Amino acid sequence: MANASVRLPAQHPEVEVWAAGGVVWRRSDAGIELLLVHRPTHRDWTFPKGKLDPGETLRRCARREVEEETGFVCSTGARLPLVTYRDAQRNRKAVVYWMMTVDGGSFVPNQEVDAVAWFDLESARASLSYQRDVDLLDEIAAAIASPTVRT
Repeated sequence: MANASVRLPAQHPEVEVWAAGGVVWRRSDAGIELLLVHRPTHRDWTFPKGKLDPGETLRRCARREVEEETGFVCSTGARLPLVTYRDAQRNRKAVVYWMMTVDGGSFVPNQEVDAVAWFDLESARASLSYQRDVDLLDEIAAAIASPTVRT
């Protein structure tokens, strides 16, 4: 799968901005929970993500961005389907997300993210600010239900 993620930009020449991120999840007494970030400048709740740096792989970008935004060091699991949309500057943007689980770390508010919170699937559906993130929830639920997913 790593080679496939390296080829994604070449397979999608229409994409002007590449980004990567993580759907950080855990099992709790309440069931499956997802970690969402609140970005005060956008006034939104979303999944942690950020732009690809030159020479960086998409997977490395995803891990870096999740750690920068949440303070959590995470392991990557299954790659989720490509999410595409027009960004605020009307550029064609693509985001590659991986399922992730926390290995360590702790959240400290920062310039980009002032809060993080764990949400069950239905609360995440109601709290996410973008339809594209809500649409990803079905893929997330399927990935978690997969017998090969890390717990």
